[in-house]
Amino acid sequence: MAKLSLFDQRRRRVRTALRAKGGARPRLSIHRTSQHIYAQVIDDARGVTVASASTLEKDVRDVTGATMDAAAAVGKRLAERAKAAGVLQVVFDRGGFIFHGRVKSLADGAREGGLEF
Repeated sequence: MAKLSLFDQRRRRVRTALRAKGGARPRLSIHRTSQHIYAQVIDDARGVTVASASTLEKDVRDVTGATMDAAAAVGKRLAERAKAAGVLQVVFDRGGFIFHGRVKSLADGAREGGLEF
């Protein structure tokens, strides 16, 4: 087995803790790059993505980017779509990223949109 990087070790540790404590709630998983941020609500029991949002969507691609405001907008859009799909409570999977900056803005936007975690 190949040796994991420190980031991959942290990602695995976070996800393992979520599985132990999260119960049957869906998981709000995020991924952050230098230019964009992506988020999706995943139902691990069924293995399906319930809702997703990112800064790459056509209607916001030109006005957003790697900013905290864009991350908050992604969180709000994701919360609206998740509520439309019937999901109100999630477990926040920060995906190994530190809860700071754009990751925190996305979480705050999702909370403002009505998701509980």
